[in-house]
Amino acid sequence: MGGRLTRVFRTFNVENRARREISKEKPTPAPRHPTSHLDALTDHPGIQEEISRKDDRLLTLLKDVYVESRDPPGWVKDGGDKRLPRKQEEKRLTKLGQMKELDIKKVPVGKISTVEALMLLNNHKLHPQIWTAEKIAAEYSLELKEVNSLLEFFIPFSLQEFPKETRKAIKPT
Repeated sequence: MGGRLTRVFRTFNVENRARREISKEKPTPAPRHPTSHLDALTDHPGIQEEISRKDDRLLTLLKDVYVESRDPPGWVKDGGDKRLPRKQEEKRLTKLGQMKELDIKKVPVGKISTVEALMLLNNHKLHPQIWTAEKIAAEYSLELKEVNSLLEFFIPFSLQEFPKETRKAIKPT
């Protein structure tokens, strides 16, 4: 019931209201700020001269300025109100994969990127006598215990084929 009533008021005298709104005088826009006319003034010779002129007083003041910038050390909250300087994290360069621009360039020491993890797992699977856990730990700056766990619990993509003579196998048509 309420929908019908609001529709009646909304559509009442729509055409006359629209004509009245369209026929109103539109307000004139406010004048533009003079800076918008600078494009036209750039060809003016006085402005070009002002731009290219050097101010000797400002140059001498600028020569007296010396800025020394140092990054503040990161701070870590201690249990209380104390703040301790944060230890800078060492990073090492990664061995890049096929996606050169998208690959991660640096990782923290003791960690590896996904590309490196897949590479070392695949290398160990193909040549386990060459790529031993000790060599992998030395190559990628990892702990031997973590490398042993990685090689034990993570298996790179291995394909398993089941015999086709089983009853559940789909027979080719």
